[in-house]
Amino acid sequence: MQALAVNPRNLQWARRESGLTPAEAAQKLAIRPARGRTPVERLADLECGTAQPTRPLLRRMAKAYFLPELVFFMDQRPRHASLGVDFRGPRRRGSPREEAVVRALVRKILAGQRLLRAEIVADQCFEEVAFVGSLMIEHGSDAALAHLDQLIGSARPQSARNPAQAFDALRRALHAAGVFVLLKGDLGSHHTAVSADLFRGFALADRFAPYIVINPNDARAAWSFTLVHELVHILLGNTGMSSGPTARPDHRAEEVCNDVASTFLLPEAALPPMQPTDSAIEETVSAVEETARENNVSRTLVAYRLLRAGTINGATYRALARRFRTEWRKLRERARGTGQQGTGPSWYAVRRHRTGKALLDVVRHFHHDNSLVTTKAATVLGVRPAQVHRLLNL
Repeated sequence: MQALAVNPRNLQWARRESGLTPAEAAQKLAIRPARGRTPVERLADLECGTAQPTRPLLRRMAKAYFLPELVFFMDQRPRHASLGVDFRGPRRRGSPREEAVVRALVRKILAGQRLLRAEIVADQCFEEVAFVGSLMIEHGSDAALAHLDQLIGSARPQSARNPAQAFDALRRALHAAGVFVLLKGDLGSHHTAVSADLFRGFALADRFAPYIVINPNDARAAWSFTLVHELVHILLGNTGMSSGPTARPDHRAEEVCNDVASTFLLPEAALPPMQPTDSAIEETVSAVEETARENNVSRTLVAYRLLRAGTINGATYRALARRFRTEWRKLRERARGTGQQGTGPSWYAVRRHRTGKALLDVVRHFHHDNSLVTTKAATVLGVRPAQVHRLLNL
C-alpha cells in the first residue's frame, strides 16, 4: 500500500493559520541550515513540495501550528474555525499568533461539542433545550430578564458568601437547565494560555448541546457576568465570542447582553446611592468596591451599571476599568511570585471543575454504554485518552 504524501499547500496554509512568519516558523521548528540553504529557504522548499518533511519535523509542525498531523496529508485544506459572530470587535483582537491560539481553542471546543451532540441526538432520552433562540432583541430587556429569572433566578449572587460560590450556584442552575458550562482558556498547558483581554466568553447556541465557555484566566469575580452574558446570547440564538462589558460595544446584541446581564446580577436597588457628580475618583472607587463586595460581583460590572445609569461618564468608566484591571494583574503576579498558586487541588480535580459536572455526567453515561469510545470521550473532555478513565472515575 502506498504511503500518504504530505500536501505542501497545507503546510503553507497551516503555518499562516498559526500566525507565524517563515522566519518565526523556521526558528520554532528548529530547522537548521543545510546544503547551502538557510532555514527559511528549507522551509520554503517544504511548502512548495521540492522537499519532504521527516516524521519528527511533522510532529513539531503539528505542535507549533496547533493542528493534528492528519491536516498535512489532506487533499484540501481545512476551513477556518468559525467563531460564529465575533462580538469582540476589532479593538479587542490580538496579534496573528494570539488569534491563532484562539482559533485552535475554538476548533477543539467545536470538535468535542459536535461529537457530544451526535450522541445526544441519537439517544432518545434527551430533549431539545427549548429556550435556545427563544428571544429576540425586539422583545426588550424586560423579556430577557424574565427569561433569566425563570432559568437562574434562584441563584442570584447576593445570596452567596463570595464570588466563587456565586458562580458555582449560577453554573449549577444552568446545568440543570441543560446548558454545559466549561472553563477553558488554553490548549492544555499554561504556555498557550489565552489572555482574558482577547476573549472572556464563548456561546454555542445549539438546541441539543448548548455550550458556554468561560476563560478562567479572567478575574474570578468576573466569571458570573460572563456566564450570564453568554446565556443571553444563547437565548438570542447567537453563537459567538465576547469580550465583556465595554462603553462602546461593536454590536447591538453585545450591548443588549451587557445591559441585561449586568442588570440581572446587580439590580437598580443594589446600586450605590450616588448622584451624577464630579466628585473625586477615590470616592467613586470606594463606593464601587463596597457595592461589589456586598453583591459578589466584579468592580468593573458595578462601574458599568453606573455608566448605564448616567452616574458616571464614559471617560470615568474607562479609567475605572483600566485601574481595576491593572490592580488585578498586579495581585495575580504577586500571587505567582510568592508561590501561592503552586499549591492546591490535583490536576484532575482542577480539570473536573473546569469541565463541569454536567459534561462529566453525560460523557460518563455514553462512555459506560460504549457508545462514546475512549478516543472520542477524550476529544469531548479535551484531554488525552489515557486520562479519560481517571477523570471520569475520581
